[in-house]
Amino acid sequence: MKPFHYERARSVEAAVDAMARAPGARFIAGGTNLLDLMKLQVETPARLIDLNALGLNRITATDDGGLRIGALVRNTDLAADARVRRDYGVLARALLAGASGQIRNKATAAGNLLQRTRCPYFYDTAMPCNKRRPGSGCGAIGGHSRHLAVIGGSDQCIATHPGDMPVALRVLDARIETVQPGGARRTIPIADFYRQPAQAPGRETVLAPAELITAVTLPAPVGGRQLYYKVRDRASYAFALVSVAAITWPDGSGRVALGGVAHQPWRRSEADAELPHGPQAVMDRLLAGATPQPDNAFKLALAPRVLAAALAQAGELHA
Repeated sequence: MKPFHYERARSVEAAVDAMARAPGARFIAGGTNLLDLMKLQVETPARLIDLNALGLNRITATDDGGLRIGALVRNTDLAADARVRRDYGVLARALLAGASGQIRNKATAAGNLLQRTRCPYFYDTAMPCNKRRPGSGCGAIGGHSRHLAVIGGSDQCIATHPGDMPVALRVLDARIETVQPGGARRTIPIADFYRQPAQAPGRETVLAPAELITAVTLPAPVGGRQLYYKVRDRASYAFALVSVAAITWPDGSGRVALGGVAHQPWRRSEADAELPHGPQAVMDRLLAGATPQPDNAFKLALAPRVLAAALAQAGELHA
């Protein structure tokens, strides 16, 4: 790991101002992803700005009946919150499906959104990776691609977003609150948060330089049967081959988002409308235009089966 400077921010304003003064610096809270990347010299920030003293670690009710989740709320605390377990079951289940208990104790809500891909070519600094070194090429295309994207990629990058929590947030239509240097604030729908990996795959979100996530907001509870179902190569501490976040209502309508198949949680409204016609109809819309690699074409057959299993389990839980 290369030497770096460390400072502890005492306010949100101080944090974004410090970042603006030090291009290439990184915010750090739990550090469960960033520190690994620094050890491998995939990330080499000259300065770390610690956010843990900012007080963004509370879950509060919003005026419209939803919840505001502070950026520094730990995954363990979020999954255990009685309101989340009661009204946003898909989120609680997604959190518990991710990582180990020790990592959930450290990982934060904002950090979960900003996880970087686990593509092996991104992690191996001896290999070409446009996300890590723009213009160097994509070793994954034509290489080992079992865990990588089947849809939404480009000729520059086929990496997937590794998170579980963001898939649940996508099906819940969550929104992300941020602050920029100078105090400007905005709210970003999660549907608009992640960028396409076109000509700049290293820019993964729409966040501006030095922009800081302060909270994630959930709308008022939508009810329904909610489930998160994850298929992976081993039973624990593995990233999804395919995961499904699903909400269904008694009239047969619902929402579906996929993880493990794209650069972001993958959802299309026209696919949601196919839910009354069964899992295959949903996936025919949701994965229309897919361009899998030889190693991961199996995901196209696996996805409807994962959705079918999720729907069956949701029915059993609410029988």
